[in-house]
Amino acid sequence: MNRLKPILYLIGGGILLYLVSLLFSDILIYIIISMIISTILRPLVSYLNSLYFYGYKLPKIFTIIISFSVLIGFIILFVGLFIPLVSEQIQILSKLDYDNLYSKITTPIQAVEVFLIDSIPNIGSEGFIIDRLKDSIYSFVQTVDVSYILNNLISITGSIFVAILAISFITFFLLYEKGLARRKLIQLIPNKYFEVSMGAIYKIEKLLSNYLLGLLFQMISIFTIASVGLSILGIKYAITIAVFAAVANLIPYAGPILGASFGIIVGVTTGGIFEFNNELLILVIKIISVFAVVQITDNILLQPLIFSKSVKAHPLEIFVIIFAGASLAGVIGMVAAIPVYTIIRVILIELYQGYTQYKIFQN
Repeated sequence: MNRLKPILYLIGGGILLYLVSLLFSDILIYIIISMIISTILRPLVSYLNSLYFYGYKLPKIFTIIISFSVLIGFIILFVGLFIPLVSEQIQILSKLDYDNLYSKITTPIQAVEVFLIDSIPNIGSEGFIIDRLKDSIYSFVQTVDVSYILNNLISITGSIFVAILAISFITFFLLYEKGLARRKLIQLIPNKYFEVSMGAIYKIEKLLSNYLLGLLFQMISIFTIASVGLSILGIKYAITIAVFAAVANLIPYAGPILGASFGIIVGVTTGGIFEFNNELLILVIKIISVFAVVQITDNILLQPLIFSKSVKAHPLEIFVIIFAGASLAGVIGMVAAIPVYTIIRVILIELYQGYTQYKIFQN
């Protein structure tokens, strides 16, 4: 029975953690995001703390505020990249000849109608497909509840504001206390499990750190390849498309498709090509070719380097874990699947090795 205690404790702790995560899912998400942000900002805070200005060191609270300001500056820069694009899209939409666009859309539909009427007796009269589409669109518009949408927008805005405040406070505390929470957690570990637990904590921190650095390297590489390739081929807003593709690539498997789709939509709309012709085909081929190079580089070089080397897991493991995360929590589950799996995997390995190697567990 004594041999089973560590395993029973681990199972009980896992069940308790799962129940807590269900009850306080929002808070858990805030803590995880804050831990990631604090990990990113900590090197900058430590560097600023080591500097002297006229013989005096800056108070830690000021170094944290400066680090937050740098982060906010990057976010503003990121959002600012999309403002000209959105503005141009609005101008394009306002100048569109909707009658001409409607004619171009309905022409192939009318051709299909004529073919079906000629091929299948009594299928309907001319215009039956277009009329049904009109009726469906009109019915959908009538069912839209504007007040419900506005209430949801207000609710979402309030939730985002609360999330920003909570994440900012937790991140500030994690940066200011400098490992106090970690030390308190370590103090709770019984002496019998101290060595095994410290080994697990050390390996988890190392692997997660390597994984975050790998993701950063992956984003920079994708941004570089996409921006250079699109710029050479003369695609407008190449930098904006590349930034979106690099961020979207954080979503495994679906990210590259989102990045390429966004690039095609932006390239087509800003190019002012709204009918299928050779010019449109060449433009789409240019954008797809760039993202094909991005995808090949990511699959052959970047992902094996990040997942296999930093996380030390087989590609098939990664594939199964990502889709399991997607089935449990959607896009957030896909992004968080690998770090969570890494933590669980290290804990189980360390527990098994500690149980088989240390005699104290067998007494």
